[in-house]
Amino acid sequence: MTRKLILPAEVKVCATCCYWDGERHVDTEMQVVVVSEACQGECLVTECRAHGLSDVRNMESCLWDDLGPGETGRSD
Repeated sequence: MTRKLILPAEVKVCATCCYWDGERHVDTEMQVVVVSEACQGECLVTECRAHGLSDVRNMESCLWDDLGPGETGRSD
């Protein structure tokens, strides 16, 4: 069984960015993002594969933007 992680939506990792296309579940009421521990996706800005838990605070090419209402990505 894959472990799931619950992240506050404002944490700056790929899985909480509106430009990441990996699998995630967004609870807009609680403002959290739920992903698997090994989540992978593609960054739509850099067009590269990205691990969902990659810290993006120091990535110069990153245009991290938090998920807005209705931007859920793919559901699990």
